[in-house]
Amino acid sequence: MPGMPPRPFRIDVPDSVLDDLRQRLSIARSPDAIPGTGWDYGADVDYVRELCDYWRDQYDWRAHESSLNEHPQFLCDVDGVDIHFWHVRGNGPNPFPLCLIHGWPGSIYEFLQLIGPLTDPAAHGGDAADAFDVVIPALPGFGFGGKPAERGWGITRIAAAFDRLMSGELGYQRYGVQGGDWGGILSAKMASAHADHVAAAHLNFVIAPPPAEPTEEDRKAIEARNAFQAQETGYSNVQGTKPMSLGIAQADSPAGIAAWIVEKFRTWSDCGGDIESVYTKDQLLTNIMFYWAPNSIASAARIYYEAMRDPGAFRYPKPETPVGVANFPGEPWRVPRNWAEARFNITRWTDMPRGGHFAAMEAPDLLVEDIRAFFREWR
Repeated sequence: MPGMPPRPFRIDVPDSVLDDLRQRLSIARSPDAIPGTGWDYGADVDYVRELCDYWRDQYDWRAHESSLNEHPQFLCDVDGVDIHFWHVRGNGPNPFPLCLIHGWPGSIYEFLQLIGPLTDPAAHGGDAADAFDVVIPALPGFGFGGKPAERGWGITRIAAAFDRLMSGELGYQRYGVQGGDWGGILSAKMASAHADHVAAAHLNFVIAPPPAEPTEEDRKAIEARNAFQAQETGYSNVQGTKPMSLGIAQADSPAGIAAWIVEKFRTWSDCGGDIESVYTKDQLLTNIMFYWAPNSIASAARIYYEAMRDPGAFRYPKPETPVGVANFPGEPWRVPRNWAEARFNITRWTDMPRGGHFAAMEAPDLLVEDIRAFFREWR
């Protein structure tokens, strides 16, 4: 069934939501922590309290909301869910369409700093020939878009919905994809399942198994991966099995959402343990507002539950679609190139000097230049 055409949209959080937020932050109760443990047991209670005090007393959502609304936004019904997306036309001789896809616990806000340099490169020290038409969709259930009201919105279905948005609703019969986290997984899936439309895929997050006969270097990478999986993936197990048990608590507590999300930004970033060496409090909180204001923390977490039950989420034919990889040193899931080459048609691989999991926010300059360079050959 055809959906409604894209409708213009603006983010406009009601005053009542902001008043309620300040009230909840003013009465937030913190647990006791063992003195001196910091982040060892998860979120640092003192830092989360400091962040929440700033959120309540100094953070100006309206200023950030205005900034977010500077770019054209739309809602489009695709497969029964309203997809919220930025759609910014490029300024150049032949802009190439590019779909930027975020992950968890991020949002479309991750890509805000990339919009100008990608759509109008000449105004940002680049070549107008590198201009893109940029489409930045929110994952279903994330942020200010629609929330799936039925089971089955796993990676296969989201990939199909995003391809339909790009090729059907927006008319781009040939386009590129880029992403990290779930966005990387979705971009890879789209490169395989929708290769008739996807010209090339640029990833800063790669899922690939080790070789059957690992070398000594492979074994070191396997050990590092297994150690990370053992120590750092409890969140994934919870959200993949019992997401609503956690979601009910988080939907009632902005401090709870802040603790859950900020700990990941610190752990997965190239920040040396000092989260504010990479992000400002305003950046952290604006991303968190995409979960708090529209009450989407639980609907977003369900992507883990659905992906675990989607047989096509991670298993699909090796795509012939050209793939470029930006390999950031602080990416906790980074894999050796030989692993990735067995899984994808790697035509460009860039070992980055800095940056981590949230590359679009941590190192936007490096990511923009690698995206431009990769797509020059395929546009």
